[in-house]
Amino acid sequence: MSQTLIALSAALPIAAGWSLHSLRLRRRIEAARRDPLTGLWTRDPFEERARKGLSQKCQRAVLVLDLNRFKEINDTLGHAAGDAVIHATGHRLGRWAEEHGGVAGRLGGDEFAATIPGYGIDKLRADLFTLAGQLDQPVPFDGHPIEVHTSIGAAYFCTGTGDLSTLLRRADEQMYKAKQRGGGWRIAHRLTVPETATVNGRREGRPGTSGEAA
Repeated sequence: MSQTLIALSAALPIAAGWSLHSLRLRRRIEAARRDPLTGLWTRDPFEERARKGLSQKCQRAVLVLDLNRFKEINDTLGHAAGDAVIHATGHRLGRWAEEHGGVAGRLGGDEFAATIPGYGIDKLRADLFTLAGQLDQPVPFDGHPIEVHTSIGAAYFCTGTGDLSTLLRRADEQMYKAKQRGGGWRIAHRLTVPETATVNGRREGRPGTSGEAA
């Protein structure tokens, strides 16, 4: 009996060490799947979580967001200012998505996406109005505020009306239309064939559709 206790006592530090190592490894893996600038999920893990949400039998909304005139911020104020805007936008979007029981991600550059449970078009309109107001708040940088304006497109999902790729494409189209009119948000009510040409699985004209580096 005493030998068994001695053996168990000797094994406990080893087990604890492996447990701590496993925890650290999981944290490193999760950190590698998050965007370092915003803390949001990168594209692949975001899409994994979004698809799980869409598999549930409930209404959901898929959003695509883009910053207006972001290149101008980088060109005139510098990349540090651009990073500050990206960081603030990611933080605001992530907090909003979490408050609504959803998930958010940074797809790359100044492009973001999110999915949240939907409770009707009117509720979604109110949620997008709130989100736009939060995202368009000035970002403080080097003692001065940077004006921020976003364009948001949303596709409304009911069970059986489209997969994630289709929903992202339709939301992206609505985002582009919002950007053309100066910002704000638009909702795609019909989930049919995409309205614009598709190149490499994305709306024609989006970064990465020409075969060249974005």
